[in-house]
Amino acid sequence: MTEQHVKWHSPIINKEFEMLVFGDKGMPVIAYPTSMGRHFQNRDFKLIESVQKWIDEGKIKVYCPDGIDEQSWYNTKIHPADRVRNHLLYDKLIAEEVVPRATSETGFDKVITAGCSFGGYHAINFAFRHPDLVAHAFSMGGAFDIKMHLDGYYDDNVYFNNPPDFLPDLTDEKLNNMGIVLGVGEFDFCIAQNRRLSDILNAKGIQHWLDVRPGANHDWPVWREMLPSYIGAIFQ
Repeated sequence: MTEQHVKWHSPIINKEFEMLVFGDKGMPVIAYPTSMGRHFQNRDFKLIESVQKWIDEGKIKVYCPDGIDEQSWYNTKIHPADRVRNHLLYDKLIAEEVVPRATSETGFDKVITAGCSFGGYHAINFAFRHPDLVAHAFSMGGAFDIKMHLDGYYDDNVYFNNPPDFLPDLTDEKLNNMGIVLGVGEFDFCIAQNRRLSDILNAKGIQHWLDVRPGANHDWPVWREMLPSYIGAIFQ
């Protein structure tokens, strides 16, 4: 399995940005880190190793970008409105710098988004905001209501980055063609949020898989079992 470290100056966030890339060809997977995680986190916690079979076979190529949560949702030193605006820059960076690179290098016109814990929020939020760019979205132990990070502040930017709020009003037919998986353990503290989002999707008639793992909690060993089953299902 090849591993490439990529670093460039992002004009969108006006600073250096880093990413690890695994594999040479195949469907591009954008794998987000967890809360305030870095580009090497999914490698270090062996999430990449869990899907190495498909990387080695040339079926997927995995892109692990840095996160900037410490500048956005988790930055309590700035006003909540600025936290959201910083996240919007990250969303723009992924959409305009990471996704075009991934699709250009692989020849696919859409990506797979995936993430564990807070990375699951990123994977789902980006996919629902950009259904024209995403073929599959896999969340593992994600929580999707972002309002807990904003001290009661709310504006249109919050609405459009809070899936439980904007999803009921979303009418994009591309969502009906997206492979959506909400993976969560039976004893994961995020299970209620996954059931809630699943209920919204069901009410809209959008097919998806709410994968509740019996006896499982909120931890990497669970997610290392989930992701291979989701990737594997694409190639069955």
